[in-house]
Amino acid sequence: MWRDALVLALREIRRNALRSFLTVLGIVIGVAAVITMVTVGGGATAKVSADISKLGSNILYVLPGQHRGPGGPSSTARPFDASDVAAVSDQIGSLKAVAPTVTQQVNVVYGNESHLTSVIGTTDAYLDARLWSLGEGRVFNDAELKGGKAVCLIGTTVRRELFGGQQAVGALLRAGKVSCRVIGVLASKGQSGMGADQDDTVLMPLRTVQRRLAGKQDINTILVSVADASATGKATRDITLLMRERRRIGAGDEDDFRVFDMKEISAALTETTRVMTMLLGAVAAVSMLVGGIGIMNIMLVSVTERTREIGTRLAVGAMEGEVLLQFLVEAVVLSCLGGLIGVLLALVAAVAITQTMEIPFILNVGIIAEAFLFSALIGVVFGFFPARRAARLDPIEALRHE
Repeated sequence: MWRDALVLALREIRRNALRSFLTVLGIVIGVAAVITMVTVGGGATAKVSADISKLGSNILYVLPGQHRGPGGPSSTARPFDASDVAAVSDQIGSLKAVAPTVTQQVNVVYGNESHLTSVIGTTDAYLDARLWSLGEGRVFNDAELKGGKAVCLIGTTVRRELFGGQQAVGALLRAGKVSCRVIGVLASKGQSGMGADQDDTVLMPLRTVQRRLAGKQDINTILVSVADASATGKATRDITLLMRERRRIGAGDEDDFRVFDMKEISAALTETTRVMTMLLGAVAAVSMLVGGIGIMNIMLVSVTERTREIGTRLAVGAMEGEVLLQFLVEAVVLSCLGGLIGVLLALVAAVAITQTMEIPFILNVGIIAEAFLFSALIGVVFGFFPARRAARLDPIEALRHE
């Protein structure tokens, strides 16, 4: 009985191929949209996590000032100094590296080429915290760090903009009014999770930037790398208590500094991306319901067109259940064909979009199965009413139908 119903369903679909395709177009679009959105969203989430990890391993950023609401200004707070960095390094356990940083936007010049970039004054600990290696050259030595020598490490973007294909190591460039010798080129890091080009930077010894570019001994940020990933929460609490004590903040008073955990930021961005993906997938799923209404509509038309056929079958002894099964199977086959076409279309679209956006293609077999099964369920739900109507036709009235 099931086999006969399937054969009849396929024959009827083939006989009205164009109408059948237009009927399931809503299902096709819905399934394709859901799978594409979820697949692309999954790739975007993975890329965000990977980009955040490029910032370093188990990183904490300690900054002066307290943010006042979204987009609002930070309160005035005194910056950090060398003693704060030393206190964090000496009194907080389980730390891998502690790096003070001072950042200045500076125009760097070499020959006839110039480029506006970020010059970061720091120590070799910055490279350890950021897990950043050298592509060429060497890191700063103790004499250069203590004496504030005019030497620098440049990112690959700065190298490309200033030197092109020329040798950069050993060259003398000008950063603002300071001439410095390039002693190394950093390995490429690419874009961060926030879209910033991490390779568009110049690293110089902390004292060099403080004395010759910033003109003061302030430290903008303390970069902390925690040795154990599970200990970042404890390290955050310990640093907060230490800084409150050093900055003489009374009980109940608000902190005049911030400690950012990159893992928490990564988790927040990942969750935001995931929620947006699910929201877009839910919106796309609405078109599947619209497609189901289309199937019900065309099945009702089919029942009307085939009234005499149904009456003949009932008159020669067909049971109501057999007629109901025939039309129900036809509706399910229609929706499943739409689901199958939608899956194939979604895979092609997802591959094309992920390659264009340069994000990983992550095949989610679960969402493909769920979308296909949902399309079959739509066939059952929206095909049942027309099938029941066909099964309940009066054979005599059906035979009289013109």
